[in-house]
Amino acid sequence: MPSITWIGKDQIVNHDKEVPFRLLKKIPSASIGKRSKNLIIEGDNLEALKALMPYYQGKIKCIYIDPPYNTGKEKWVYNDNVNAPKIKQWLGKVVGSEAEDLCRHDKWLCMMYPRLNLLKQLLSKDGAIFVSIDDNEQHHLRCIMDEIFGPENFVTNVIWQKKFSPQSDAKYFSDNHDFILVYAKNKTNGQGWVRNLLPRTEKMLKRYKNPDNDPRGPWMSGGLDVKTYNAKYDYPIKAPSGRVVKPPRGACWRVSKKRFEELVKDNRIWFGEKGNNVPRLKRFLSEVQKGSVPVTIWLHQEVGHNQEAKQELKKLFPDEKFPFQTPKPVRLIKRVLQIATNKDGIVLDSFAGSGTTGHAVLEINKKDKGNRKFILIELEKNIADKFTAERIRQVIKNEDFNEGFEFCRLDEPLFDELGHINESCTFTQLAQYIYFTETQSNLEEKDIKGNYIGSSGITDYYLIFTKKGANILNKAFLKKLPKDNRKKVIYADKCLVDDETLEEHGTQFKQIPYEVKVY
Repeated sequence: MPSITWIGKDQIVNHDKEVPFRLLKKIPSASIGKRSKNLIIEGDNLEALKALMPYYQGKIKCIYIDPPYNTGKEKWVYNDNVNAPKIKQWLGKVVGSEAEDLCRHDKWLCMMYPRLNLLKQLLSKDGAIFVSIDDNEQHHLRCIMDEIFGPENFVTNVIWQKKFSPQSDAKYFSDNHDFILVYAKNKTNGQGWVRNLLPRTEKMLKRYKNPDNDPRGPWMSGGLDVKTYNAKYDYPIKAPSGRVVKPPRGACWRVSKKRFEELVKDNRIWFGEKGNNVPRLKRFLSEVQKGSVPVTIWLHQEVGHNQEAKQELKKLFPDEKFPFQTPKPVRLIKRVLQIATNKDGIVLDSFAGSGTTGHAVLEINKKDKGNRKFILIELEKNIADKFTAERIRQVIKNEDFNEGFEFCRLDEPLFDELGHINESCTFTQLAQYIYFTETQSNLEEKDIKGNYIGSSGITDYYLIFTKKGANILNKAFLKKLPKDNRKKVIYADKCLVDDETLEEHGTQFKQIPYEVKVY
C-alpha cells in the first residue's frame, strides 16, 4: 500500500505510547448533576485521549471530530492552524530541532497522527469515525487514515454544502463545501460497523398514497417495463378498460405472464383510476425498508450550514463575541448520529470547540428517547468552560433536558519524574489503570471488591494500595485469598512472603511502582 511521509513522521508514529498517562480531576462546581456519564474535559486532547484509555478503550461507538483545517489564517482568535503556541511547544518536544524546518503541512500531520492512533484504539469494533476537513488537508488526511485505520475500512467521503450562496470575493472558485471522511473500525468483519438507514422525510412519505383504498396501506407505483430485452417477457397486456398495452419498443416486462397474472390477482398492479393506463407495480410502504439509504452529498437544506450554526450560538450567547469562525450546525452532527449510533452508544468529540456534538446528542436523545452519552475534549481553558460547557448548561436548562455532565481537567501524571505513583491517585484510578495495562480491557468501578480488582482468563488481579509505606503483601493477606487453582497477581509496595510460599498459593507479586506497566 502506498504511504505518505513527511518531516518528523519517524518521531511521532508511536508517540501515543510515550504520552504520559494523566489522571482526570473532576470539577463539581463546573458540572451538572453527580456521576453523569457525560464528560467535558479541559486539556490537550492527546493527553486527554490517553487518560480515557483505561475506561473507554474499545467502547466508543461514534467519533466525530472537526480538527484544525490548517488554512494558515493567523489573525483568528481561535486559530485553525498549527502555529498556535501550545502546538509549537509540543512539536518542539516531540519532533525536536527538525520542527524548525517543518512546513505547516508537516506540522499538521505531526499533530494529527498520534491523536488518530488513540482515537482508533478507543473506537469499538462496530464503531465509525467521521472527520470534517477541507481542501487544505483532505488529501493528506485520507493518506494517514488509510495508514492507521486501513484502506479496507474507508467508507466514504461525504460532501457537505456549508454555504448556500456564492462568495463574490473568491479569487478563483467560491468554496461552498467541506468534506467529511468516514472510516469504520472494522468494515469487513461480520460484527463490524453497520450504518443505519435515515428516517424517511415528509416529502418521501407523501409519495406513498392509497387511491384505491388498499387495506395494506399507502403505496407508490413503479414502472413494469425494463430495457434488458427477453422475448419470453414480451407479451401484450389487456387493461381493465379493454385497452391492449405492449412494452415500449426494445423493452419487455420485468415479470413473466404467469407472474403478472398472480400480481393482478393480488391487486399489486395499478392501471390508473380509470383502468386505462400503462400497468405499474405497486410498492407498499409497509413492505419497503424502514428508512432511506444515506447519500454522499449533504445539502444545506437537510443538515444546515455555517450561518445556521452561528445563529445557534448567537441565540445562546447574544452578548458574546465568538472565537469560532466556522462552527458546525446541530443538524449536521445529528445526521452523523442518525447514521452511526444506536440509542445507547458513546459519542466522542476530541476537538469540541463550541460543543455542537454534545448539543446534538442531547437533542437526538430527546427525539428518539435514547440514552447516548457524549465525551467532549477542548484544549483552550477560556473556551472549555466559557463556551463548550456553558453551551451544554444552557441547552439543558432551556430545553429542560433530564441530563447532566461532569466537567474534568487533566490532573498530574500518574507517574512523577522519579517514576513514583502520584500521591493524588486514588485506589480506583490505579486499579483501573493496572487492570487495563494487564488485560487491555476496561474495568468497571462496580466490579472492584475490596483488594480484588478483576479477572482475565485464569488470572485474578489484586491491589494493595492504601497509603504510602503501608502497601504490604504478607501471609495474613494470603490467608484471606480464595482457595482455588486460579493464578493470582498481587500489586503492592513490599512483599514479606518468601518465593516458595507465593508459589504454593499460585501467587505472583508485582511491586508498585516499578512493575506497573507504562501504557
